Parts: sequence; structure tokens; C-alpha cells
Amino acid sequence: MPDAAAYSAVETLRDGRRIEIRALRPSDREDMIKAVGQTGAESFYRRFFSPRRDFTEQQIAYFVNVDFSSHVALVAVAEEDGRPVIVGGGRYIVCEPACAELAFAVIDRYQGQGVGSALLRHIVGLARDAGLAELVADVLPENIPMLTLLRRSGFDFDARHGPGAVHARRRIA
Repeated sequence: MPDAAAYSAVETLRDGRRIEIRALRPSDREDMIKAVGQTGAESFYRRFFSPRRDFTEQQIAYFVNVDFSSHVALVAVAEEDGRPVIVGGGRYIVCEPACAELAFAVIDRYQGQGVGSALLRHIVGLARDAGLAELVADVLPENIPMLTLLRRSGFDFDARHGPGAVHARRRIA
């Protein structure tokens, strides 16, 4: 079983660029904040279900300081102008025994290039290796790219008990 906290893999995007999918590190804090700043308002809303674009220090710490046991986070890193830049991220958080909730975000200029698909493949692999049996996600109905990605990846959908979200579920064990 790979060590999730030291995870790293290289992927090739649809346009031929290469990215590294790796474990999020506490030292990524400033780069994560920059990535959020490069995410368009619509993309931000689709990820966080809110137009709010700022986070408290406590929220930032929660997103960046993960335990790689019940909370696993990966980032997609591309090279731009000779330096690494975070262009997306994905995570799962264990929400009940053997089940975790997924979340993803990809900055706008990298959407449609396969970043989300790559992150999902690696998250699923780590979740399976960790002994999880199921992954779930709540997605806004207008978030067609995410719904398409999940459908193509074997997720099933049902109406969510709360208003305005589609509940996706996939067995991985």
C-alpha cells in the first residue's frame, strides 16, 4: 500500500503537458491560496456551493493540514515559466466507516484538459488502498463537467435529500 502522505505520480494532459499528482504538503499553503485566486467565480461556486472567496485562517489550516488517514488531499502541479504551480486539487474525507466524501477543484485555464480525471483516478486508488469501500460526492446539478466526470468514472446518481444537489456514489471495493 503506498504511503498517501508521500504520494507522487506523473500524468500527461490532453494537450500533451505533463503534471505531477502529489500529496498536498503544509508548505503548499501560499500556492493553494494563489490557486484559489485563479479560480473563476462560477468554478468557485460549483466547488464550494457559495460565492464567498475568502477563508478564515482556521479553514485554510483545515484544507492544508491533512492527516492522510481520514483526510487525504492531492494537488495537481504544472510547470509554468519554469516554476511549479498548483492547478488543481482533490481530496477525500472519511464521513462514515468505509466511506469517504470527494471534492475537487481545477483552476479555469486547466479545465477540460484531464486534470480532474487524473486526480479522481489517483484518489480512488488511494481510497481503495486505505480499505474504503465507497466514495460519495454532492454536486450542483448545473456542474455538468463534474457530473460527466463522475458518470464516466462509474458513479451512480440519486436525488439528494437536501435542495439543489445531486448525490453521487461509487463502490470501489
